[in-house]
Amino acid sequence: MKQGVFITFEGIDGSGKSTQAQMLAARLTAEGVPTLITREPGGTVLAEKIRDLLLFAEEDLAPETEVLLYAAARAQHVHKVIRPGLARGAVVICERFTDSSLAYQGFASGNDPELILKMNTFATGGLVPNLTFLLDLKPDQGWCRVQERSGSEGTDRIEAKGLIFQEKVRQGYLQLAAAEAGRFCLLNGSDRTKEEIHQQIWTLFLEKFPFIPVGNEGKGGS
Repeated sequence: MKQGVFITFEGIDGSGKSTQAQMLAARLTAEGVPTLITREPGGTVLAEKIRDLLLFAEEDLAPETEVLLYAAARAQHVHKVIRPGLARGAVVICERFTDSSLAYQGFASGNDPELILKMNTFATGGLVPNLTFLLDLKPDQGWCRVQERSGSEGTDRIEAKGLIFQEKVRQGYLQLAAAEAGRFCLLNGSDRTKEEIHQQIWTLFLEKFPFIPVGNEGKGGS
């Protein structure tokens, strides 16, 4: 595999993105496929510092400030991590990417999605994921999961916006998925085990990228 493959995971808070991204990365690694897993905002020293500002800011962020900070973190992440990984021929798996900015800062927050897209096209040099897994979950279910983990980790600024905001995010994601059906794989995240969801992701991944060498067990879709 000369050029790498860029995979992203999207969804509302509590939808299981991190879990599924890690499970896919672990399975690919076990199959001997060069794999890089990362996240947004974050992924580099600078971008992680911006993440702290975005999620745990000590003052209210102006909408323009929020959009610009996400774009800045993404630009650094793409330059330092994602594009080098793709150039090495790795499968780069990222939890959140430009679609998150469109859903959260665009559709849910009332900023112009077209302007956000233009800014992020500049920030990323036009990089678009080869495949995006969108884990769809009702906000009340995601909120329960957020509350379960917030006891030890704390609720961040975005999660604290509540259910109405998360429903706007969800509807934004569904619009994005409908507009780019060839890139998005819409997955039901409700009433299914994480293993069941992972197996569906694995099957879809192999169908999309049959040229990536994996073992016989993986090809059989066990």
